[in-house]
Amino acid sequence: MGYELGLISGALLQMSSILALSCKEQEIVVSSLLFGALFASLTGGFLIDRFGRRFAIIIASSLLVMGSLILLPHESYGILIVGRIAIGISISLSSIATCVYIAEIAPQHRRGLLVSLNELMIVIGILFAYISNYAFASVSHGWKYMFGLVIPLGALQAIAMYFLPPSPRFLVMKNNDEAARKILERLRETSDATKELTVIKSSLKDEHQYSFVDLFRSKNNMRARMLVGLTLVFFVQTTGQPNILFYASTVLKSVGFQSNEAASLASTGVGVVKVVSTVPATVFVDKVGSKTFLCIGSSVMAVSLVTMGLVNRNIHMNFTNICKSQSPEDTYQRPGNLTGVTNGSLKDLFSSMALPEGLLFDIQRNLDVTRTGELNRTTPAGGKNMMGSHTESGEVPVVLKWVSLASLLVYVAAFSIGLGPRNLKRVVDNDIPVYTRAMMHPSDALLPGKMGLRSH
Repeated sequence: MGYELGLISGALLQMSSILALSCKEQEIVVSSLLFGALFASLTGGFLIDRFGRRFAIIIASSLLVMGSLILLPHESYGILIVGRIAIGISISLSSIATCVYIAEIAPQHRRGLLVSLNELMIVIGILFAYISNYAFASVSHGWKYMFGLVIPLGALQAIAMYFLPPSPRFLVMKNNDEAARKILERLRETSDATKELTVIKSSLKDEHQYSFVDLFRSKNNMRARMLVGLTLVFFVQTTGQPNILFYASTVLKSVGFQSNEAASLASTGVGVVKVVSTVPATVFVDKVGSKTFLCIGSSVMAVSLVTMGLVNRNIHMNFTNICKSQSPEDTYQRPGNLTGVTNGSLKDLFSSMALPEGLLFDIQRNLDVTRTGELNRTTPAGGKNMMGSHTESGEVPVVLKWVSLASLLVYVAAFSIGLGPRNLKRVVDNDIPVYTRAMMHPSDALLPGKMGLRSH
């Protein structure tokens, strides 16, 4: 899951050049994964309750393999969207089913540790995605290798899940108490699982006392508690941190890391920081307090965002051009690829082709007009470049470049500590009753690196 979330960051740099994607098309490629996640978040709760958590994970793994296989043979914008939607459905469904399955199959004293390890594996997956981005940044069609690496892992997970036992809680929901008892006895290595079976039945009885409509009523303060949970989930998205995962390489390229390799290598720092900051957040959240972490993390995030905004304001770059064109060193010089040819060499290229003289004249005139327009936009009447000397050379001052990267890394670290899955889960668990969390968990599936709200 984490690997697929971070993968698009570096793959987008190559795909945008090879497939000649416009800004809007690049945005659709990235957001198509969220369209799939939205669909699965609305139906995932029903699927795991109807067919089981283990079966849902197998389906999610199969969709991941299928979505990745769709992307490899073709270089088509439409196929790319279809594959990304399938992967989005897989990620969302897997995130719901995995956390619920772990929480329901693990013993109570090990439940928090196993859920935390699952969250740690997600951020490690993001780190490996950024490493993969850098490793294949200079490889022709490297984005296909990036997507292809996940295929054997998805197939392995689907096969492994087949041999794992179903959730005892799911079996009780299906009135199969005897099978649930046998699985509990095998998992707990005990001859009598009656006590735990009774607890499961009691929690299910509490859930069935409430319906979806009760979430919007004042009974037991349900409305206020639901709003607290949904507001926290909403702010996780509006902080922009998920966009950093998707556009890390693009953002870093816009602030001075000009080549694909440099931007991908710098984005690897984002993955390292997420892993490093997730560990203390997981270990100390119970001692320090989840709300303390939430306040500290949010404050540091605000400071780092303000710093990043002030720095980028002084860079004076046209960020829209980052998604409209690629620099010559970032494209592949191969026959039939015109993206690596500069405007200055287009005249020689077209002159060598058997084209009518009038057409050659029109091409050259359009190029000259384009160049003149660019100079007019950046040079005032006095002839001085308003963008600064560093814009003329296409370079950003070294200090501003590294301050931007440092601000970004501090922002990511603060998010992992304050609004990361483990800490946010603690806030929700403390303030929202179990039956509310059970009905809310599908909406949480839209979170990258989401936590399982249903941990009872």
